[in-house]
Amino acid sequence: MTVEEYGHLPREARLARLARTPGELVAAIAGRSDDALSRRPDATNWAAKEVLCHLRDNEESFLDRLRMIVAMDEPRFPRSNPNRWAEERQYPRNDAAEALHAFGRRREETLALLSSLGAREWERGGVHLDSRGRRTIDQFVSVIAWHDDNHLDQLRRALDGRP
Repeated sequence: MTVEEYGHLPREARLARLARTPGELVAAIAGRSDDALSRRPDATNWAAKEVLCHLRDNEESFLDRLRMIVAMDEPRFPRSNPNRWAEERQYPRNDAAEALHAFGRRREETLALLSSLGAREWERGGVHLDSRGRRTIDQFVSVIAWHDDNHLDQLRRALDGRP
């Protein structure tokens, strides 16, 4: 499903998608060894462990941006570089279970923040300093849902040895 297709779903369906992700990640890596989680499908694609670290770090970024939108009028978001994060934060050396646990905690915080919003706050937004432009909180939920799908698929392919 695309970000745009998610945008046409009721908010409750998108929030339910976000709530399912931690459990789906747990199920996807259950019983997998560190070697299996660390194995890249090829020279350029991430291993499952790296995907988990990316999800953890991106959830922190999403949560920070949502908090900024709630606290400020039209905040500006700096560019992010996930590939640089992967290198600088040494994703292959991270513990997959710890990354997944941290993701789950941050996702709970994200869902708690979203559940606290009043009707008018969903249309508050911020501006990316890249080509993505302005996004409302409601639009962020669609982006996060799509991001979850995208990286769950990537994680499963990595575990199967497929790019």
